[in-house]
Amino acid sequence: MGPEGRPAEVLLLQGKFDGYPGGPGGPAVVQCTTVDMPPEPPRDYIIWSLISFFYSNPCCLGLVAIIYSIKARDRKVVGDMEGARRHANTARGLNIAATVLFCVLVIITIVFYIICRQRRGYFLYKL
Repeated sequence: MGPEGRPAEVLLLQGKFDGYPGGPGGPAVVQCTTVDMPPEPPRDYIIWSLISFFYSNPCCLGLVAIIYSIKARDRKVVGDMEGARRHANTARGLNIAATVLFCVLVIITIVFYIICRQRRGYFLYKL
């Protein structure tokens, strides 16, 4: 609604109206602003690699993950973002493999412990 209670379409325009910019009858000047954003630097997964090394280090995957994490950090400092991204992806894959392998080993250990507890009780009752 307009200021006097009339619909906005009915209000008279003040001054000269040449149309909408870029539209028919209007000025054809269009301004564009381009902003070059630098790509986000890759993560190096150093904390995850340290945790994998100290807590879940099956097959020395945590040690290899630390090595690749440090390489990724070095490449990032030098400015080689593609090399840093490649080393970081390798470190992430090794960390995932170490974590999954550790979880599987923990589950197998728990299941084995439960089975042995049940069978030990079974053998004690047989004697």
